Amino acid sequence: MNQDEKREMSRFVRDANAAFGTTVVLIEHDIGVVMGLSHHVVVLDYGRKVGDGTPEDVRRNPEVIAAYLGRVH
Repeated sequence: MNQDEKREMSRFVRDANAAFGTTVVLIEHDIGVVMGLSHHVVVLDYGRKVGDGTPEDVRRNPEVIAAYLGRVH
């Protein structure tokens, strides 16, 4: 997806949530989209859950950081 398509998709998800009060399960790899839309985030690394919580909690989680940014050896 290009940036315009991502913005349009994000707007659709927000509008659907607001209009229907429904939970939306979003599977997305663009961290900006995920953090901008979500109230609750679950992070998987090769199928193993490494993070679960608010976007801010997940952003600070050492396991999430290691999985997506790598560890210094």
